Amino acid sequence: MNQQFTAQELYDRLQSGPFVIAGPCVLEDLTLGLECAHALREAAATTGLFAIFKSSYDKANRTSITSFRGPGLPQGISWLARIREETGLPVITDIHEPDQAEEVGRVADILQIPAFLCRQTSLLLAAGKTGRVVNIKKGQFLAPWDLGPTVDKVKSTGNNKIMLTERGASFGYNNLVVDMRSFPVMRSFGVPVIMDATHSVQLPGGLGGRSGGERRHVPALARAAVAAGADGVFLECHPDPDKALCDGPNSWPLQKLEALLENLAALWRVPRVEW
Repeated sequence: MNQQFTAQELYDRLQSGPFVIAGPCVLEDLTLGLECAHALREAAATTGLFAIFKSSYDKANRTSITSFRGPGLPQGISWLARIREETGLPVITDIHEPDQAEEVGRVADILQIPAFLCRQTSLLLAAGKTGRVVNIKKGQFLAPWDLGPTVDKVKSTGNNKIMLTERGASFGYNNLVVDMRSFPVMRSFGVPVIMDATHSVQLPGGLGGRSGGERRHVPALARAAVAAGADGVFLECHPDPDKALCDGPNSWPLQKLEALLENLAALWRVPRVEW
């Protein structure tokens, strides 16, 4: 049941209403990816939200050299293509190097620029030149208004299909904090803005050789972001977060996904007043 969108049709849909991006942090195997994608599709249908499946074929910025990174580019994009074909969901995945953009763009509907790489000019230009929607995650070291020049880099390729994602700012050691002013500031650039509710509760490097997280705070931050003007919410989810191979401590349990989306959908139905 492959529901095809052109890049412009997808971007128009993202601009027109609330949406959710969800999936496991990294593709552990095809079975897990399909399980999460089917659950996401069903939860989105129930709550009336537009859904995009997210997972990574490679996590290039893991804390430890021994950390699981994923299946790699060839296998990973093959799995993403299968998930996209079987569920009909658009897919989004990270790219880390400019020479990955074209190949990944043949499968992924949205190319994601990781937060640590959000100022890498060559990477932004390569993503923009694919013509795909480009989602830029705000670096933990940047203020929201610093993303204006970043948006301009992608626009210089002739691609205006851009989204921005808030994922918290560094707050001392091993901690992040979300400034809710980020959402109106970043929306002023004329692009959809997303709240990464699970990475925002991450404790980077907080467990020594790996990152920790406080998933109990995910609902509060997601609800606050919707109230503050977020157009979409990003949730890493897993059927057994404590056994996830990446970002388990901050991942949301898959069996609780629909309940959280229903709560967020109710908030999105409250009319937004621009003061």
